[in-house]
Amino acid sequence: MQNKPVPKKPASGKPASGKPASGKPASGKPAPGRPAPGRPVPGEPDRPCPCGLPAAYRDCCGRLHRGEAAAATAEQLMRSRFSAFGVGDAAYLLRTWHPASRPPRLDLDRRLRWTRLEVLETTGGSVVHAEGTVRFRAHYLERGRAGERAGELEEHSRFVRVDGRWVYAGAL
Repeated sequence: MQNKPVPKKPASGKPASGKPASGKPASGKPAPGRPAPGRPVPGEPDRPCPCGLPAAYRDCCGRLHRGEAAAATAEQLMRSRFSAFGVGDAAYLLRTWHPASRPPRLDLDRRLRWTRLEVLETTGGSVVHAEGTVRFRAHYLERGRAGERAGELEEHSRFVRVDGRWVYAGAL
């Protein structure tokens, strides 16, 4: 997902006002003493990974977020970036963004709760490729004064290797 994606219209037919990143400077940190919405917390070590694969977060995307492993494929990087949005890990998103297009900072919209990822199509992006694409649909709930509103974001993303590691190069 990019810094300022244009979300698809939610089921209500009105444009979604929330964005994964608004471009406004902010720390992106949760309120003191509280985890970011969706972030795995101590006492929930086996929480399912937000990326949708059948593994616990700590054993799936959590390993990539902690720097214990690197994404082997473009799809794995895409899934780990979706999970990073879900757990509020802006630092990981910035680390996995192509240096030529990476923003200096990232402000995650804390009103959004990323709920489900659908990978619709992949091209290239395997362990033997230098670039690839992933087309996906990311579902979210947006918290507002009137409660929560469902929305989705569909994007066709390009990924390339930089120094042997997969990075997000932008939306096509």
